[in-house]
Amino acid sequence: MEDQVLAATIEQPLVIASFQRERFYRQEAHRYQRLAQISNQIYVLSAPETGFSNSSEYYEKIAFEPKDALSQEWHLVVIGFNYATCLVCREYPASIVKRNLVQLSPSLDMDTARRFEGIWTAQRGVSIKAADLLLDKILIYRPQLADKIEQARQRFGIGENYTQKFVEEKGEYACDIDTNPFVQRLVTYLQASQYKLHKAYRSIAAQARKERLVNSISTAIRRSLNPQEVLEVAVQELGQNLAASRCLIYRAQAGDRNAIIEHEFRSPGIVSLLGHTRELQNNPLFQEVVQKGDGVCISDTLADSRVNTSQIVGDFVKRFSIRSWLIEPVWFQGRMLGMIELQYCSDKPHEWQTGELDLVKAIATSIGAALIQAEAYANLEDFNQQLEALDRTRSNLIAITGHELRTPLSTIQVCLESLATEPDMPLELRQVMLSTALSDSERMRKLIQDFLTLSNLESGRIEWHPETLTLQECVDLGISRINARSDVENLPKVSCQISENLPLIRADGDWLVEVLAKLIDNACKFTPPSGEITIKATRNSNKMVEVIVADTGRGIEPNRLEIVFDRFYQEEGALRRTTGGTGLGLAICRQIVIGWGGEIWAESSGKDKGSKFHFTVPSIEGSQEEKRTLVGKK
Repeated sequence: MEDQVLAATIEQPLVIASFQRERFYRQEAHRYQRLAQISNQIYVLSAPETGFSNSSEYYEKIAFEPKDALSQEWHLVVIGFNYATCLVCREYPASIVKRNLVQLSPSLDMDTARRFEGIWTAQRGVSIKAADLLLDKILIYRPQLADKIEQARQRFGIGENYTQKFVEEKGEYACDIDTNPFVQRLVTYLQASQYKLHKAYRSIAAQARKERLVNSISTAIRRSLNPQEVLEVAVQELGQNLAASRCLIYRAQAGDRNAIIEHEFRSPGIVSLLGHTRELQNNPLFQEVVQKGDGVCISDTLADSRVNTSQIVGDFVKRFSIRSWLIEPVWFQGRMLGMIELQYCSDKPHEWQTGELDLVKAIATSIGAALIQAEAYANLEDFNQQLEALDRTRSNLIAITGHELRTPLSTIQVCLESLATEPDMPLELRQVMLSTALSDSERMRKLIQDFLTLSNLESGRIEWHPETLTLQECVDLGISRINARSDVENLPKVSCQISENLPLIRADGDWLVEVLAKLIDNACKFTPPSGEITIKATRNSNKMVEVIVADTGRGIEPNRLEIVFDRFYQEEGALRRTTGGTGLGLAICRQIVIGWGGEIWAESSGKDKGSKFHFTVPSIEGSQEEKRTLVGKK
């Protein structure tokens, strides 16, 4: 409403705001001080708690008794010659109980516990009636304002004595703004934005579901060294979460002839396979899993050639009415330990989703750790490290959903709600709202993309494709990627000092360019336009090429040279808002460099003294002719 009043063409509107308590007024006091600059008819009512009292400094303050009925309601009335709006609401009784609980438990979010009911209307008659009642109440507490209130009544036609006269002089109220073009554009934008929001919510929900499931199995592993208990929890949780007809987990190694189903989840009405002996040696699906080292996913057994050409598999499918089938091996350090099977027995094939496959793979990884600990307690230390990594993943995901994602989502929601409920909003302000929502949507997309990239790197799901390269080519690609960004302007000078005698390197070219681009981008964020960024490379004694990205920017304090590579690490809040970013760039660089067997570290003399980021890449010996040939092919 503040934006509407400030942007409207009316002069000196009447504004009446009634708060329940002074603490709520204090949060909004600055708004009414701004409104008082364009109107002398501003009235604010509240029950005093500390310093709120009757006064007329910027606008009229009215302190009512805490036992007054006003302490149970909220009012906001805005009236002008061609514009009127009114908000009257009160808090749900159940919401008040929750708010009291919040006061006892500060860890809860107070805003999410509050719910209101009431009206919000632009009908002039309702607004006039609300203003009439509130002005009568103001006179009770501040009778000295009678003349000023009388002027407001006459001017805007408030009260039985003035309403008809106002209509005769000013005419019936009518909004003079054509809202149809705005509404059409708003509906189109809301539809697109709603789809993007729903997609983001689904992604968050899928991540949260995976987190809960993996966490429940991790808890079972922590509580018990008995693998039977762990597998029973895993089969029940996985089957229920994926709504499978059957979920089976059994032990099996690559050379086994048979296996016995030891753990099973099944839906009501589904025939049990618990205790059933499975043929493995002559089973083409099992042999395919052993040879490829990866799972087998069948969407429709009726149309799959592997099922139709094998009598053993075909008979098994018909006997137990299997329509869709997933077989995922359980590995630990290159050794097969068992199998996870998901079976769907409905009439229609089950469409496997990527999230489901990833979830089963994650569960298989946890089960592998549980099985290996039963065979050798000597591997307990490695197993604990996996649990710690899983805990860190859980903490990071909670941090994202609780803050990094909620913050832009909240901003988007506020912008959309403002656009949806404020049809008279000026074009410039609407554009600001749209730009803000789009900017935060892009920030959220980058955060999710970086998080998924880091998750894949840390889990070892990345396939490396090393090749022989020249470092200069990769540096040029990294710089061009930064220059190609649409939001780049006033970049500091970037210079490259790489010797022609530098040996060839061997690494995955795409990931090497990713490291260089992120380090250069990081240097650009913390270096002023007048500064300089230098890229150098030297050859060390360990058959490695050492690359240095140096800048003349803010620098890093000595005690933070190690933690800058931690996930979600960023500088203080003010700098973070200025530079942006997700806090995952350097963590991704570290995982990539470690992936090809290199090292990465940072150097700095302190604040405002610049910084240097070093990383190493494997090198190979090659002649100058080989280099020229390689560059020509590229």
